[in-house]
Amino acid sequence: MKVFYSLEHIEKKSNTVLTIGTFDGIHKGHQQILKEVTEKAKEFNCRSFVVTFHPHPRFVVSPEFNFKLLTTIDEKLNIFESLGIENVLVIEFTKEFSQTSYSDFIEKMICQKVGVKHIVIGYDHRFGKNRDGNIENLMNLSSRCNFSVSQVSEINQNQKTISSTLIRNYIKNGKIDEANLLLGRNYTFWGKVVRGSQRGRELGYPTANIQPDEKKVIPQSGVFGVKVTIKENEYFGVMNIGTRPTFENLSQSIIEIFIFDFKENIYSKNIKTEVLFYIRDERKFANKEELINQIEFDINYAKNIFYN
Repeated sequence: MKVFYSLEHIEKKSNTVLTIGTFDGIHKGHQQILKEVTEKAKEFNCRSFVVTFHPHPRFVVSPEFNFKLLTTIDEKLNIFESLGIENVLVIEFTKEFSQTSYSDFIEKMICQKVGVKHIVIGYDHRFGKNRDGNIENLMNLSSRCNFSVSQVSEINQNQKTISSTLIRNYIKNGKIDEANLLLGRNYTFWGKVVRGSQRGRELGYPTANIQPDEKKVIPQSGVFGVKVTIKENEYFGVMNIGTRPTFENLSQSIIEIFIFDFKENIYSKNIKTEVLFYIRDERKFANKEELINQIEFDINYAKNIFYN
């Protein structure tokens, strides 16, 4: 897959099928759009192209909002490639760019610089300054610029329209099973292993303390079954997110993972964590023994799912 960060590096070709969007999460709805792009590209004998933005527009237009990502730009690019996209243009989203009208964006950037035969958009796609552009505007521009348009309908799951906002809320509230169902894959984050208080080691269950990308959405608290990837090797484990109420009752949540059958030193390593399922809420225990008993139960519960 070719990735471009400047329009100047793109060879203009009219035989291009493309889509435009932020695609945070690349959930099942987004995947349907990307599938339409690859299928139309094959049908028309064209190259497939995704035009996306970095940073996420919300960081620029609403900096006061505590916005969190489902996917970083590197994660998005990896998923695009896995779904068969051949080319991606990553446009730097700045305040200046946010003032570009929808007509200038389509005509001067897409049509004149990239080239396009067909554009695929989602059911609720808006684009350009103040999000003024919509399907009707795009259809009007299509006749002037000689391209066709198709719109992908909304995708529903359990009578709810799949959206990045809904998935973020599920993850924040620990509803990982629901989030993964809408994503069509396990929710994943990368994080650096940092030194902690060694509390897990004292309890007989040494944990890796993970420091994730601060822009990623993370469950607020709870215990989860996870899969971690370390140096391309995969391991199962149990992850606790919370404030350690039995002992410290910290002011901020921390992420700790007990990795099954693993004893290597991985401090400062960047590891991948896939959140597979929810086990229970975090809670305060009367004493250390009660907590250890619960940890043993959590581990056995997770292993029964992983290995049976």
